[in-house]
Amino acid sequence: MIIPKIKVLRSHGRQAIPDLDAVELTREFRGRPELTDTDDASGRAAAERAAAICPTGAFSAAPLALDLGRCLFCGECARIAPRSVRFTNDYRMGSPTREGLVIRPGDTRVEFDMAKVRPELARTFSRALQLREVSAGGDASVEMELNATGNVNFDFGRFGVGFTASPRHADGVVVSGPVTANMSEALEICYEAVATPKVLVACGTEACSGGLFAESRAVDRTFFERHTPDLWLPGAPTHPMVFIDGIRTLLGRKKRV
Repeated sequence: MIIPKIKVLRSHGRQAIPDLDAVELTREFRGRPELTDTDDASGRAAAERAAAICPTGAFSAAPLALDLGRCLFCGECARIAPRSVRFTNDYRMGSPTREGLVIRPGDTRVEFDMAKVRPELARTFSRALQLREVSAGGDASVEMELNATGNVNFDFGRFGVGFTASPRHADGVVVSGPVTANMSEALEICYEAVATPKVLVACGTEACSGGLFAESRAVDRTFFERHTPDLWLPGAPTHPMVFIDGIRTLLGRKKRV
């Protein structure tokens, strides 16, 4: 049990992260990808092979694009077509719109269009935000990462952000999982129990698009047809820093640079 703790100390220099805005993740972390158009036939052929094996259809060769809302961050596209795709360790990937998660050649960051954010969110929740997390058929990976945002490493509670067990005590809902038919009604009941104004966050690839289960008959995503998330967070699972950066940017506590 002591070995992981020693690794954390060697990585961060201390257990707690003093400045969450200055965090730089390891190079091994697969974060925001960068895409490059290749003019030669071999480069295009490699991109087409990568697109053909993408399990969720996140990567396309013509036109060259990568949808983070579908991406499992498996890295196979970068392995097969390294001249077209390179994953960086940038965790600043949240977007207030679903379209903002689509990466194209020349994009050097995921834009966060504050014009798409409801002004009452920052006005109401900039100092404190309590969220109810609903695992709508998730595999517990995103849920564990969300739990980690409040641990001694990240201590997101220092910014007044945390999770509560009751929607009556919550300011918003974080949805993880593809939203199964069995969870669809429960998710709707939970969301309606939260007072307005309220925040809605789609957290993880499964929540953003359905992921591997998008075409399953056991999935019912009509919830997202009725309610549009204020924040879309990619990841399989979503890293704590992706969540922390997205929430703070949504509430106007920091700017995407």
